[in-house]
Formats: sequence, structure tokens, C-alpha cells
Amino acid sequence: MIENNFNYQPLNYSWIEGLALDEINMDESGIVNINGHLNAELLLEESSIAFMNNLKDRFEAYAAKFNEHRARNHSNATIKTFKISNTVNDFMLFRNSLRLIFARKSFDVISIGFLANGKDIYGARLSFNDKFGSANIHEVRAHIGPFNKITWRFNNEVVDVDALVRHYLTEFIVNSAR
Repeated sequence: MIENNFNYQPLNYSWIEGLALDEINMDESGIVNINGHLNAELLLEESSIAFMNNLKDRFEAYAAKFNEHRARNHSNATIKTFKISNTVNDFMLFRNSLRLIFARKSFDVISIGFLANGKDIYGARLSFNDKFGSANIHEVRAHIGPFNKITWRFNNEVVDVDALVRHYLTEFIVNSAR
């Protein structure tokens, strides 16, 4: 038996559908864009929007499940999710005067931080010895690799979205219960 070391991923058709739409638009408008797939700024912009939408969808799903179990008879224990106005897709979670804010600082940087009492801004704890409220806000940065593959990184390590959501949501719930 021959084994391979490939990680099978389901096919993502969005890029090929985009190429087909671009070609249709080219036929209709007569404008040809032969370098769009090499424009790092455009690729990062699209990736950051998709990354933020993915995060928001996951936070909303987990917050709804938490609310279903915890907040049945305690409306003040409910986690609420809000879009931040005048932005593409920044969002925040809110509960008991604590906010967890996700903001695109630029097309390649996403900041994550807590806002308490409407004025104090700080990052989540990263280890057992950290104190809540003592760290700076965190930044997740895009990295463009070979063939324009974009990965999102925290402290130069590739981000696992599920781990990120679990960590920040746990920090948020634990610290907003007070």
C-alpha cells in the first residue's frame, strides 16, 4: 500500500468562479485585468474580509449556544454580538459592560482587544501567569507565502481559527461573568 502525506481538503470553487465572473465582465466591459491575481493589497483585503466573516460567524454560533444554555432565565448573562458602524466587517461581543472587539486595522492586520468600562483597553491572557487587563491588545497579521497563499499569524505562528475563537470566547465569558 502506498501512503501519501497530503492533507485532503475539500475543493474550494470560489476562486475559479471569480475567474469566470471576471471573464464575463471583461467580455461586457472590454476592460482586461491581467494582473489582478498578483495584486497583494487586493488579495489581502479579500482575505481579511473573509477571515473576519469566518470569525464573526463562529463567535455568533458559539454565543448563541452559550446563551441557550446559560441565559434562559438570566437576560443579563446573554452575550450580544454587534457590528461596528462605518466599518466593512468589524464586530464586538458585549456582556456585563465588557466588550471583546475585533477590528481590521488595515488589510493585513486584525486587532483583538477587550474594552472595559468604556475606557480601559487590554488584551486577553495568554498564559496562566498573566493577569487580566495587563497586556496590550493582540494583533493577527497576514502573511503571503508562495503562490500568494495567505495565512493569518499571531506571534509568527499560523492561527488555528477554532483555537482562537475558543481562547478569546473563554476569556470573554470568564471575565464578563464578574
